[in-house]
Amino acid sequence: MSASPRLGVLLAAVVTLAAVVVPSTVAQAAPRAPRTAVLDGAALRDAKARLDRGDRQLTRTLTHLTARADNWLSQGPWTVVDKPRPAPGGDVHDYLSQAPYWWPSQPKTAENPWGCPYVQRDGQRNPEVDTGTDRQDVEKVFDSAYDLSLAWYYTGEKKYSEKAASVLRTWFLDPGTRMNPNLDHGQFIPCKYDGRAIGIIDFSQSYTSVLDAIALLDTGAPGWSRADRADMLAWNIDFRDWLADSPFGKEEGAAKNNHGTFYDMLLAGLAYATGDNGLARRTVLDARAKRIDPQIAADGSQPQELVRTRSWHYSTFDLVAYTRLAAIGRHVGVNLWSYEGPAGQSLFKAVRYLLPAATGAEPWTYPELEFHRFAASDVVHAAADAGDRAARAAVPKLETPPGGDLWALRPAAEQLDSIAG
Repeated sequence: MSASPRLGVLLAAVVTLAAVVVPSTVAQAAPRAPRTAVLDGAALRDAKARLDRGDRQLTRTLTHLTARADNWLSQGPWTVVDKPRPAPGGDVHDYLSQAPYWWPSQPKTAENPWGCPYVQRDGQRNPEVDTGTDRQDVEKVFDSAYDLSLAWYYTGEKKYSEKAASVLRTWFLDPGTRMNPNLDHGQFIPCKYDGRAIGIIDFSQSYTSVLDAIALLDTGAPGWSRADRADMLAWNIDFRDWLADSPFGKEEGAAKNNHGTFYDMLLAGLAYATGDNGLARRTVLDARAKRIDPQIAADGSQPQELVRTRSWHYSTFDLVAYTRLAAIGRHVGVNLWSYEGPAGQSLFKAVRYLLPAATGAEPWTYPELEFHRFAASDVVHAAADAGDRAARAAVPKLETPPGGDLWALRPAAEQLDSIAG
């Protein structure tokens, strides 16, 4: 009689253990969300699960994303060391970009290879900016790494991750081709300034996309090794410290317009990606009084951007930085969307100010040399996802950007119209 109850107890224990172990095993097998800085890793994981289940709408969106990634497979990799002349100081590993509206005034000779002195021709873009420096190549690095990493994450095709890894290693890591982790020579003017603080915007516009690309590859991408991961982290720590502590970094951080907003976004993103959550949190918190209060008016307009000749572009441009900064804040416990300044300023109001023109309901009445309605699409998506009803109602009325609306698969605002010029 005693054996039977004991057997029953043992069988019950086995059943109970199985009930515990099986779900636990399934949970451990579920993919973890990538630790992205701007992109919502959980949203990416959920979108991937929907794709894996055959979601037709997302599958159509994926074709637009993979088309972008396919375009990069036959290009690059690029390197900072192959420009015609090194940056001032002679180190070929230093990044170099050039002020766009400054031109040589003398013939170029062996003794005067730049044709100095340079003179300003406002609004006339010197083609040297695009051919003699690293500016265009670094944008290709940023864009390709982002598109390729996203394409790998959603498709699992190693051709995308291996290409992204090659692009990143060549520009940032390989000893013969790597870039030094500073921007000492951004937006230089030959024979006048070896570099300027405003050159930081060359990276602050888009480098957070590289941080997210790295986070995607770090989830186990073929071609991206543990050594690559460690070396890239070390590069980003050095770059973060330069950005926070260098004279140029401090000067750019003090900027009052979109340069300051983008600086905050880059610093917060780097801090989060390198494990300094305290710095990331402080940067986002400080942006409330330091950026939103003086930059956004009570009605939601951005007065400093409205006086520009490309007022629509710059109004959306600054909001790209704000919405991406708000996304970083989400990771460190700061809801930047909920903040209201002393006059009622807020990111929601700034987006609502754009809605009549973004939906085509009303014309944009401020100066704009090249109006593109679709430029506002991503920031409206961001506000809608953050809970704004007016933005949510506007989403179906938005103009689709060239190449398709990718928000469902890369929910982070990009500048969708050209910054050139």
